[in-house]
Amino acid sequence: MTDQWDAGRLDSDLEGVGFDTLAVRAGQSRSPEAEHSEALFLTSSYVFRTAADAAARFAGETPGNVYSRYTNPSVRVFEERLAAMEGAEQAVATSTGMAALLAVVMSLCSAGDHVLVSQSVFGSTISLFEKYFKRFGVQVDYVPLVDLNGWEKAIKANTKLLVVESPSNPLAELVDIAALSEIAHARGAMLVVDNCFSTPALQQPLKLGADIVFHSATKFIDGQGRCMGGVVAGRAEQMKEVVGFLRTAGPTLSPFNAWIFTKGLETLKLRMRAHCESAQLLAEWLEQQEGVEKVHYAGLPSHPQHELAKRQMSGFGAVVSFEVKGGKEGAWRFIDATRVISITTNLGDSKTTIAHPATTSHGRLTPQEREAAGIRDSLIRVAVGLEDVADLKADLARGLAVL
Repeated sequence: MTDQWDAGRLDSDLEGVGFDTLAVRAGQSRSPEAEHSEALFLTSSYVFRTAADAAARFAGETPGNVYSRYTNPSVRVFEERLAAMEGAEQAVATSTGMAALLAVVMSLCSAGDHVLVSQSVFGSTISLFEKYFKRFGVQVDYVPLVDLNGWEKAIKANTKLLVVESPSNPLAELVDIAALSEIAHARGAMLVVDNCFSTPALQQPLKLGADIVFHSATKFIDGQGRCMGGVVAGRAEQMKEVVGFLRTAGPTLSPFNAWIFTKGLETLKLRMRAHCESAQLLAEWLEQQEGVEKVHYAGLPSHPQHELAKRQMSGFGAVVSFEVKGGKEGAWRFIDATRVISITTNLGDSKTTIAHPATTSHGRLTPQEREAAGIRDSLIRVAVGLEDVADLKADLARGLAVL
């Protein structure tokens, strides 16, 4: 073992540094071994010096780890780095992205509270509210994401949260986060933003006025489709409740997955830039194809919120959705004709993926719920990876040829 590492010289003085520096250095502290890369702490529990030491830690009288359901050094690095990148006071990691949303609602809402959710959200988000939160007395209503007047009118005296995805999955709809946060705060509600599609590399909702952001870290934060996980970030006041729920209920993140996500954050901005460049080229190309009826991508001037996207985001994202001729049958023929792109519902991967939302991610919704969310049978979602764009065009051309 090396000499005790000087605690006063951890990694760097990060006061006032830029986003790229935070992405590779924030949150790291070194063990007595003085390792340069972030260490991986695969342990479920921790050793105490004495019985009194154990009692003091469990009572919260002295700092230190107690059990990895509560804290773990590898998980802490990920949480602190993500918080720094989002501009949050605190972040806490979860086992999945859905566990992140579960933690937010369970910790901040009680029976009788009212939550407004945008219509354009992930299918499992709707299922969670409809099948479970309602069962425990949480009232839920849905509002078109882009309709600020609709949001304002829908808020009630007991409205606790406004929950949105921006950009949305899979239609890439956006809401003016700054404007919606003002509407929420004027009525005593909090704005919760799913920032999964943008990541902090493209958009930082907390700086626009949101109260809480959450992610499925499984997607772009990992970047290679390896691990499941999620994270919630926000102000310390709200995060205290979220952390308390997670420590008790237990949907915490494994140290190994946290270590993978920490390394993913180091290349996040570079990867998102490449994803966005390829997605833009594919969206422009698809918009010119005869078999394509409509392309949903905020980087296109034809997108109704293109100007908002330019103001609110530093890039337009990696997900391109489009509607093809022939309805469900045409969409399935298109998907089955591809040979390079992977047919899978995950996204944010280095490998491009393709999916039919109406029968996969939103397949558990009723036809009425899918219609309200704008999920048509002809819709295809492509999450653009890091392959050569020419190869992706050639593969999508195989799909166009069978329409």
